[in-house]
Amino acid sequence: MAGEVAKEETVVTNVKILKKSNVKPHKPLGKKECQLVTFDLPYLAFYYNQKLLIYKGAENFEETVEKLKDGLALVLEDFYQLAGKLGKDEEEVFKVEYDDDMDGAEVIAAAAEGIEVADLTDEEGTSKFLDLIPCNKILNFEGLHRPLLAVQLTKLKDGLTIGIAFNHAVLDGTSTWHFMTSWAELCCGSTSISVPPFLERTKARNTRVKLNLSPPSDAPESAKSATNGEVIPSVDPPLRERLFKFSESAIDQIKSKVNTNPPEGSSAPFSTFQSLSAHVWLAVTRARQLKPEDYTVYTVFADCRKRVDPPMPESYFGNLIQAIFTVTAAGLLLAQPIEFAAGMIQQAIVKHDAKAIDERNKEWESNPKIFQYKDAGVNCVAVGSSPRFKVYDVDFGWGKPESVRSGSNNRFDGMVYLYQGKNGGRSIDVEISLEANAMERLEKDKEFLMEA
Repeated sequence: MAGEVAKEETVVTNVKILKKSNVKPHKPLGKKECQLVTFDLPYLAFYYNQKLLIYKGAENFEETVEKLKDGLALVLEDFYQLAGKLGKDEEEVFKVEYDDDMDGAEVIAAAAEGIEVADLTDEEGTSKFLDLIPCNKILNFEGLHRPLLAVQLTKLKDGLTIGIAFNHAVLDGTSTWHFMTSWAELCCGSTSISVPPFLERTKARNTRVKLNLSPPSDAPESAKSATNGEVIPSVDPPLRERLFKFSESAIDQIKSKVNTNPPEGSSAPFSTFQSLSAHVWLAVTRARQLKPEDYTVYTVFADCRKRVDPPMPESYFGNLIQAIFTVTAAGLLLAQPIEFAAGMIQQAIVKHDAKAIDERNKEWESNPKIFQYKDAGVNCVAVGSSPRFKVYDVDFGWGKPESVRSGSNNRFDGMVYLYQGKNGGRSIDVEISLEANAMERLEKDKEFLMEA
């Protein structure tokens, strides 16, 4: 079930790695494989998707680690693809492979007993998270020879963190939090998970696409050896990250303002997401001090489960997202009231129906392009994650998280992560990565901060 390999204690800054082990599904499953489909493949050159859950409590760390590993072994019976590896068939089509001889998921036990929960919940950037989440700067196509799921359990002075890295070519945010809540369910004593994953991803798309991958020039040698073709250069600009917390009252104010004078042709009242998106897009555009003629792009990674034909269940396991773009000149955006921006975002989302999704897939399949994580557009604001995800319901038996954050992977100038606020209701946490000077201006923008 959980094959352990004790390691010598190593020190990474103030985090000590105590032990590394592998966890397989609790019972043998035999050989299984699943083709990666058009919705999955564009993310092969992204980095592993990282999440950090910060908890108080869980008094006995060693017992907690074993409990979490036992629950992981059980949940991997259903989510066995996360215990496998990436592979290619004879036609160079990517797939997920699993058999009982594979190592399974990686679990790291660590200690950082000089760090308190408050040190992490007060962190506005991500620098303190680096040593608490595995797979920093590991590209998804390295899943050819790395675990598709890695978990780091770190003991704190007054709690623990669960740092998770998922191969983004295998699953999206909806599937990530389905897995996490299922794992927690089993750790709390359930004998089976309430909603099994729908694993037949070829039901959403069944086109076989052959790929030649090109790693970025700054990719590790292990990634380069797994690919072939011309190397894509990658240069990351210096960024700052910041967490902005919008209370239920602030969200209501933003939504009320946006819906005061809806433009002609708007299909419905603007949603919370559309209203907050417009608020963020305008503020970031102001902070960047763009020229009036400069284009700015708003990008939403939209869940397509209910948009495809036939619709897929919410429990569909894999990637079933597509990037939706809307673009305008910065001067025009800033000269108009906020409902102009909200209307553009709403229109782009409404138009992204089954026909548009199919056309996008056919276009991509005729000329496959592997995106880098920062290819969302010029002067972009790109939204990942969703406040709909019930991240604070991930309770393994000692209480809900104190905070849920993203790691340092896949961040670029304009990347935004939205999370349900800790206080629940309609509160939303907004994680933003921006060029340092723009971030300094954003932090002083009273209109954005909802200050009088």
